[in-house]
Amino acid sequence: MYKIILASGSPRRKEIFEQIGIDFSVVISEDEEVIQKSRPDEIVEELATKKACSVAADMEEGTIVIGADTMVALDGQVMGKPKNEQDAKDMIGKLQGKKHQVYTGVCAVIKEIGKEERIIRFVQCTDVWVYPMTEEQIDAYVATGEPMDKAGAYGIQGKFAVHIEKVEGEYLNIVGFPISKLYQTLMKEGIDLLSFK
Repeated sequence: MYKIILASGSPRRKEIFEQIGIDFSVVISEDEEVIQKSRPDEIVEELATKKACSVAADMEEGTIVIGADTMVALDGQVMGKPKNEQDAKDMIGKLQGKKHQVYTGVCAVIKEIGKEERIIRFVQCTDVWVYPMTEEQIDAYVATGEPMDKAGAYGIQGKFAVHIEKVEGEYLNIVGFPISKLYQTLMKEGIDLLSFK
């Protein structure tokens, strides 16, 4: 039996963990997020690892600490959270009518009792196509306030859903956490997340 720690303050990640019914606690890393890498897949993996390892350093054996970081990228260029409404409009203006990628890096630090610590890392990428949007549609969406705390300035699980043409890959990866990929990856390590209830 492991104690599961989610090293993230994201309400969306918390909801996804609650959705599958596992018992977990949230502990947020206080470390500053300093990026050394430049490619989106490398950045999310690096940030997820820093979050998980920072929290895991203070945990006892018998704990699994899971860190994650999600980014939106268009033509290889990272799109973070918008700084203001105009920034959100600019981001959505670039995404509309095109395909982009959502990357989530995940790091699980497994602290087994009496064994050496294991670190499991992976990056999940999902392709997302956005329908063409008018300036009025972009303005109306930004006016909802929904884009302001989201990478790429949109939430697929919210009001922006009407503008999504199609998705290729894991849907929950876009929401903020590829839970099925984590479950399958840990199963290969002999750990069944669904047994911790």
